[in-house]
Order: sequence, then C-alpha cells, then structure tokens
Amino acid sequence: MRYQEITPQQALHMLVEQSPMLLDARDSHSYRDDHIEGAMLVHDGLLEQLIKRRAHTTPVIIYCYHGNTSKDLAELIAGFGYQLVYSVKGGFVEWKKLQKTTTAQ
Repeated sequence: MRYQEITPQQALHMLVEQSPMLLDARDSHSYRDDHIEGAMLVHDGLLEQLIKRRAHTTPVIIYCYHGNTSKDLAELIAGFGYQLVYSVKGGFVEWKKLQKTTTAQ
C-alpha cells in the first residue's frame, strides 16, 4: 500500500494546514449536488494531467462515497509517483457527519 487512510478530521486539518490537492471520486451528479469546497471531480482528463505533472510532492487527498473507491484511486495515483497520497476513511458520508458535529457545537 503506497497511500495512507486518514479520518475526516485529519483531512480537515490537512486542508487548513497544507493546501493539498483534493479529489472527489464520486459521480458527477453527486459532485454537483454537494462536495467538499475546493475538491476537483476525478475524470480521465484530470488523471492524465496528474500523470504528466512534474511536482509529485503536493499532498493528494481523495474521497468517494464511503471510502472504498478512493482506496483504489489512491493506489493508482501513488503509482504515478505522488509521495503523499491519502484516502478518507468513510468518505463523503463521514465528512458530512463531521460537518454536522462541528456546526452543532
């Protein structure tokens, strides 16, 4: 495994502190309905750009619905030579739970 799984809380911290590339691996309809601010929808053209990109030191965080598909995509992107690749445990579902908890406080 060439990537790490992180919790939504860890992802949030990284988004604030490190400005990683954030990728949404869900379908385009779900992305349009709601997504994490700053996330890019994964598509073939984006993957081609990632392959060609020379700066593989930028951290990459990937999420999907429940955290399963993002693992496969994280492994693929790590294979492109990216050194810091993360998959969000529980995906967008857990992210939304975190958002509800944070706003309720």
